[in-house]
Amino acid sequence: MTPTLFTACNALPPEGAELARGGPSLRSETPSLSTSCVSLPPQGALPALKPALNFPPELLLRAQGVKVAFFDVDGVLTDGGLYMSEDGERIKRFNTLDGHGLKLLQQAGITPAVITGRDSPALRARLQALGITHAHFGTEDKRPAAEITLRTLGLDWSAAAAMGDDWPDLAVMRRAALSCAPVNAHAEVRAQAHFITQARGGQGAARELCDLLLVASGCYARLLQAYAR
Repeated sequence: MTPTLFTACNALPPEGAELARGGPSLRSETPSLSTSCVSLPPQGALPALKPALNFPPELLLRAQGVKVAFFDVDGVLTDGGLYMSEDGERIKRFNTLDGHGLKLLQQAGITPAVITGRDSPALRARLQALGITHAHFGTEDKRPAAEITLRTLGLDWSAAAAMGDDWPDLAVMRRAALSCAPVNAHAEVRAQAHFITQARGGQGAARELCDLLLVASGCYARLLQAYAR
């Protein structure tokens, strides 16, 4: 005769079960588990990962509907430093947190675009590696460049976010539905920003904007879980 099996969530017999003298009676069939037990995930499975990030509701509301995000390069995607080689070639330092955030934006259907006053082979190689195809190089007047991208995508300013750190970025930032600046941006730029990051430019600041846009779009938790499972 097969003895009754007791699991961790059925250590006691179900409420209302008859008890034989001296303890629970032994039956040949396996008893049903109490419906009050909490279902456990299959052995080896992980529970869903709860996101740790939180943003103010008014900021999330402003970020909803953003379909394109404009980024400056020097001081935003880099630390703003210009490293010069002996032959005069500019060498730039990029942050992998920012790079992955830009890739995640594309997975969420948000287009990252770059508008920069400079140009270099290193920058073009980096953007190509990230799959960024909307880019304007050597552009000091950034508003017309942004409007070209908006027309190409069939969007207007109400669907745009912009991140910059210095005066040339102001025209784009002031027109975008959501504007963002690194914590070390110029004071006039920070004064126009809806969102100021905790990280400095080139040190994860762009990733903070990416995270905000992903949360506002409703894609953040799904993308996070895909990596955590």
